[in-house]
Amino acid sequence: MTVGNIGRRRSLPSLSQLRAFAAVAEHLHFRDAAAAIGTSQPALSGAVSALEETLGVTLVERTTRKVLLSPAGERLAVRARAVLDEVGALLEDAEAVRAPFTGVLRLGVIPTVAPYLLPTVLRLVHDRYPDLDLQVHEEQTASLLDGLAAGRLDLLLLAVPLGMPAVTELPLFDEDFVLVTPIDHRLGGREGIPREALKELNLLLLDEGHCLRDQALDICREAGREDAPVTTTAAGLSTLVQLVAGGLGCTLLPRTALKVETSRSNQLLTGYFAEPAPSRRVALAMRAGAARGAEYRELAAALRADLRALPVRVLDADAGARA
Repeated sequence: MTVGNIGRRRSLPSLSQLRAFAAVAEHLHFRDAAAAIGTSQPALSGAVSALEETLGVTLVERTTRKVLLSPAGERLAVRARAVLDEVGALLEDAEAVRAPFTGVLRLGVIPTVAPYLLPTVLRLVHDRYPDLDLQVHEEQTASLLDGLAAGRLDLLLLAVPLGMPAVTELPLFDEDFVLVTPIDHRLGGREGIPREALKELNLLLLDEGHCLRDQALDICREAGREDAPVTTTAAGLSTLVQLVAGGLGCTLLPRTALKVETSRSNQLLTGYFAEPAPSRRVALAMRAGAARGAEYRELAAALRADLRALPVRVLDADAGARA
């Protein structure tokens, strides 16, 4: 194979040459390097010599007692290993295409979903897809979408709609919001609370950047509240609920978070809104036209079945009707 290079044609190194050189750079011993990659010592030496000729530089200084890397060899060994790693990743991706639910799946999850749904997701993957290497990244929505677009992440678990044509949403469920109050609050423990009650509450919210904050503000605006009801904010739901327990105000929680977050304090009560209660939709999201799209749709279907045990309304695949 050749490549143009400023008026002349130069041969490209082969993968076997790079593999031989990387082994020598690691072991600094021809016999040990040959054994490590399963070849003979003469074949290994020949491959390294051929690479030196192709690159036009001396990579290895051979003495009777030991092997040393030249300055060029020290520098290019890093490059050779990086190339081999990328080729390995390419082969892993190809294997994943040939054999569904194998290889790496990089899942991004928002913080207001991760603690409450990940146990179900991890159990499902462990039981049904044991050959899948699931890697989880907890980040805010904007960061997750950037990671999906850049190829750093493969699949997202987050609140929708996103309104992005380059992203395909696979809806999982709808869940109601509930009102969490201090134990002595007049709305604590009540049912059928009208949304208009939000106009008078000191509502505690998450910091900016959390989609749950934006959803809560939208609910307040729908209830007729024009001002931003923010006096105190928190980085996570656990802190937010503890602020409520301390009497600083009330907050909105998704139903999936309720049991986990309110079990830490006996100074809290839960109020339930009148129907239709304010709610959010949670979905998997993938790049439109993703090569592994069929896998992701199958995973979404399996998740819907397992999520029925949670206090949510599981959706059909097309989200047109509630299952």
